[in-house]
Amino acid sequence: MSVTSRTNQHPHDDAPDTAADFDRLRRLPDGAERENLRDDLVRAWLPMAERIAIRFRGRGESLEDLYQVAALGLVKAVDHYDPERGHAFEAYAVPTVTGELKRHFRDHMWTLHVPRRVQELRNRVRRAAKELSQTTTGRAPTVTEIARHTDLTESEVRTGLEALDCFSALSLDAELPGTDGYALGDAIGGPDPGFELVVDRVAVRPCLQALPERERTILYLRFFQGMTQSSIAEQLGISQMHVSRLLSGCFAHLREELLAEAG
Repeated sequence: MSVTSRTNQHPHDDAPDTAADFDRLRRLPDGAERENLRDDLVRAWLPMAERIAIRFRGRGESLEDLYQVAALGLVKAVDHYDPERGHAFEAYAVPTVTGELKRHFRDHMWTLHVPRRVQELRNRVRRAAKELSQTTTGRAPTVTEIARHTDLTESEVRTGLEALDCFSALSLDAELPGTDGYALGDAIGGPDPGFELVVDRVAVRPCLQALPERERTILYLRFFQGMTQSSIAEQLGISQMHVSRLLSGCFAHLREELLAEAG
C-alpha cells in the first residue's frame, strides 16, 4: 500500500485491537505475507496518525502534506514497535508520529536558519502565550507573565517572540503597514560608494606618508583644498608645468606601490 493513502473514517470506536497482529508480525519471516500484514496494521492505525496531524494545521503546511508526514511516522512506529516491551502500540506510536511532525517543521519549514535552542524557546513561548491568552481576558500576555509561566528569563522570552517571525518571511514586494504603496524592498539600501573610498584611503595612507613633503603638500592642496595647478604653482613659487609633472610622478609612484602590495 502507499503510506499516503487515507481512510475517511476510523473503523473503530477506539484504538483498534492489533496486539495479536503485532505479535504475529514479529514472528513472520520477510516475505509477502509479512508485508501484507504490515500494510494492514498501517491502514488500521492511519486514522490515529491523521488526528495527530490535524493538531499541526495552521502553521504554514497543507493538511495533505501533514497527513503524509504523519503516515511516514506511523510506518516507522509499526516497523520498530516491539510488543515484548509490554507497552501498547498506541503509547509508542503517538510520540513517534508527533516527533516526525515536529522534525518536519524544524527541518523544512523555517524560512530563516534558527538555532535549535531558539526554536525550542519559540515553541515554549508560543505554547505559553496560547495558554495564558485564555486567562488574560482576551489581551496578549506580557513578557513578564510568559517568563513566570515558563520559568524562562525575560530575555529568553523576547528571543522566543522574535523567533516567531522567522518561521515565514515577507516578500520584498510586500507593502509596509501604514504606508501608501511603499514596499519592503524600497527600505533596503544599496551599496555605499563611500565605503570603497574609505578602504582606498586606508590603503594609500602609508604610501602618502612616504612621499617628500613638497609632493604631499601639492596633493593636499589639489585634492583636499580643491586648488588648481596654477594656484598651487603660485603659492609654492614654481611653474604650473612643474606642478603637473610632480602630480604625475606622485600618481605613478602611488600606483606602483599599491600594485606591489596587492601582488
